[in-house]
Amino acid sequence: MASKELKTFTRDEVAKHNVDGDLWVIIDAKVYDLSRFKNLHPGGAAVLIDEEVAGKDATEAFYGLHKHEVIAKPQYARLQIGVIEGEKSVIHGRVVGELSKVPYAEPTWLTDGYYSPYYTDNHRRFQKAVRKFVDEVISPDAAAREEDGKPPSKNVIEAMAKVNLHAMRMGPGKHLKGLELMGGIVKPEEFDYFHELIITQEFARCGKRGYGDGLMSGSIIGLPPVLNFGSPEIKARVIPDVISGQKLICLAISEAFAGSDVAGLKTTAKKTEDGKHWIINGTKKWITNGTFAHYFTVGCRTDDGFTVILVERGEGVETKAIKTSYSPAAGTAFVTFDNVKVPVENTLGPEGGGIFVMLSNFNHERWVMICSSARSQRLIVEECLKWTTQRKAFGKPLHSQAVIRSKIAAMISRVESVQSWLENITHQMNNMSYKEQASKLAGPIGLLKMYATRSAQETATDAVQIFGGRGITRTGMGASIEHYHRTVPFDAILGGAEDVLGDLGVRQAIRAMPKNAKL
Repeated sequence: MASKELKTFTRDEVAKHNVDGDLWVIIDAKVYDLSRFKNLHPGGAAVLIDEEVAGKDATEAFYGLHKHEVIAKPQYARLQIGVIEGEKSVIHGRVVGELSKVPYAEPTWLTDGYYSPYYTDNHRRFQKAVRKFVDEVISPDAAAREEDGKPPSKNVIEAMAKVNLHAMRMGPGKHLKGLELMGGIVKPEEFDYFHELIITQEFARCGKRGYGDGLMSGSIIGLPPVLNFGSPEIKARVIPDVISGQKLICLAISEAFAGSDVAGLKTTAKKTEDGKHWIINGTKKWITNGTFAHYFTVGCRTDDGFTVILVERGEGVETKAIKTSYSPAAGTAFVTFDNVKVPVENTLGPEGGGIFVMLSNFNHERWVMICSSARSQRLIVEECLKWTTQRKAFGKPLHSQAVIRSKIAAMISRVESVQSWLENITHQMNNMSYKEQASKLAGPIGLLKMYATRSAQETATDAVQIFGGRGITRTGMGASIEHYHRTVPFDAILGGAEDVLGDLGVRQAIRAMPKNAKL
């Protein structure tokens, strides 16, 4: 369908259309005829007439009440009849693939005029490609699935598999050998944890927490034990299906009886008399992606301690969806194992050595969550800076209030410190073996996750205060704030509760205290 031809008007011409039945307005140098729309206006016709915007420039009034995306919707865009002579539109929404120009909306390494010792030109090219992919392929699906609660669409999973994003989200390693990563931008042997950090942070920009977890987050935490501790046969059978997106795997550790207290788990695995199979009984709770997973990486109590075993969905395995405060797109589940028979070859790591398997895995899981938390906080900083610039209070922009500026200053300080600490730890990961990471970084990562999630909750609370009633409304100007405030506690719980992780960090530090250190 051909686009309609837009006419050119002067402001004086527009001013003549200022009564009920003949109502025009100017928004960002564009002329809109609202004569027939006024009675359909969600805010009522009186807002358009009584507020004296008819025939005038309503740009400030519009952006004080609406996001730019509203006017870009087809049903509203078609109301445009022309443009103002000699003037150009200057306001635009997020441009696909582009960096934001809002201060602190991007990490320092992506900000013009700033430098970083960590990122190379390859990282920058990679980031640009991933952002374009996320904006074009993932973000539209995220918005739709967050609303209907369905898992991420199959076409999105397939598109991710085509550029091997699933494989890259598992971190650097041998599993990348021979794969073409992101169209060949980065070679498998060059892929590092900063590349993975970029992927996680670009995904977080979607701002849809439930969908984000549904986008194979279970595989990120469920597959590494297979990658690092599975037998060659298990690896050959499971890994290709998961990194191609054909099958999903989840991590099944937490129970109604125990979460952070891994030693208190009650799910059991007993060997059959011939010693060839495990018989698993028990339940798991709050399992991300559990409702649609094909494989379960399960923590079990065995005669010689704690053991991790790979279980395939089949007879005796049942899953039931758990309702949470974020979207069902995450597939959060209650899982029951009823006399499930599993070959002993499915054991991941040594029997009774599951604690080391999980401690190694927890580091990566928590690091991923920190990456996401840091980037999500930036989204809120950006929203608040935009809102306080365009919103008027007492006749002045909202940021003219010192208390508002103080809140934003705290937000910026928190997100910048989280990102800087995160990049330091990521650099350590790039220079340590998997075993070194497990022994040296568990404490620092635990402390950083505690700090990141507490910072996030403070930022969420401040943002609600800045947005007021809109901050607790699921639609409109404050929709992103409401969603963030409602879902931000997930990061504080999943992967280890804040207090437990803080204590882990301190205990590790105490163990490293030199005996001759005195005041």
